[in-house]
Amino acid sequence: MGLSTPAAPVAAPGIPDADTLAELVVASLDDSKAEDIVSLDIRAKSSLADTMIVASGRSHRHVGAIADRLIEDLAAKGIRDVRVEGLAHCDWVLLDLGDVLVHVFRPEVRGFYNLEKMWAAEPMAPRPPRAPGV
Repeated sequence: MGLSTPAAPVAAPGIPDADTLAELVVASLDDSKAEDIVSLDIRAKSSLADTMIVASGRSHRHVGAIADRLIEDLAAKGIRDVRVEGLAHCDWVLLDLGDVLVHVFRPEVRGFYNLEKMWAAEPMAPRPPRAPGV
């Protein structure tokens, strides 16, 4: 019995891999006229997801329409297990697709939370140990 290398993760049948799913999301956001679409690869930063996508809508109504359209576009591709938060108020709508997290904000709310800066920043280098007695 030899040691075996773990197999690379494989998407469930009919469910696209994280990169393909992210492409579908960005295309839908673009079709909905979402603004300032940013896709962040967060694989090395968190086990939460592989990709985080952040976009803006011009108003409450636009944010809601973008999220609704994305849900419809994903359902048309057979992706129905979408967890959604914030759709009632439409300041910030979070769509959790498993390997891809999508945040759709009104511009003021996006500026306040500034997720891109937080998640795109390089991790801080560890501090050197302090010398005894210092």
